[in-house]
Amino acid sequence: MPIAPAKKTILVVDDEPHIVLGLRDALEFEGFRVIAAGKGKEGVALARSETPDAIILDLMLPDVNGYAVCEELRRQNALVPIIMLTARSQEPDKIRGLDVGADDYVTKPFGVNELIARMRAIFRRAARGVASVAETLSIGDATVSFTAQKVTARGQEHALSFYEVELLRMLAERAGQPVGRDEILSRIWGLEGSPTNRTVDNFIVKLRKKIEKSPEKPQHILTVYGFGYKLAMV
Repeated sequence: MPIAPAKKTILVVDDEPHIVLGLRDALEFEGFRVIAAGKGKEGVALARSETPDAIILDLMLPDVNGYAVCEELRRQNALVPIIMLTARSQEPDKIRGLDVGADDYVTKPFGVNELIARMRAIFRRAARGVASVAETLSIGDATVSFTAQKVTARGQEHALSFYEVELLRMLAERAGQPVGRDEILSRIWGLEGSPTNRTVDNFIVKLRKKIEKSPEKPQHILTVYGFGYKLAMV
């Protein structure tokens, strides 16, 4: 008999039992293995011992600030996808979460189906293998390595998250051509566009900080107003 593929393990770090229970039920129903921790330090230890395939991390924890937990998780594993749960809807809080290493965020209260859609999009994109662009890409004076998930620019090296890599891949595949926000959101995150969804915009801000010489006056990752973005390689 063929051997069934191992279930992907999701680590949930949240101190609210009803949220953990709801996520556990929904994720296990979708075929994932779920492990959980109610405190930040416990979550870091569990991530080290269990090496989960993805992490769902609450920002507000009883022992350690969620941002600090995210930084430690990222130091342990530069590549594991981290989705941050936050009750804070302000844009600066979300940007800070992305800056400390989160790949994505979901604002409480959230729909479990949306969270599962994002999780499936992560694994679906990862399973597609090599994209149609080169594994090393030069954008101005920055060099992107998709394989190593990093960008080197002006003598500094920056790690790239899963979503940053996939967003750059998509823009590079259509370099010089406008790519719509809704198309990006659907293809990479598996989500529908909406007037309030700033996910793509926030990741563009993060990428510009790593690639552009002057992020506030970008020369390579350009806004196509009212539509989306395009990548200018030189």
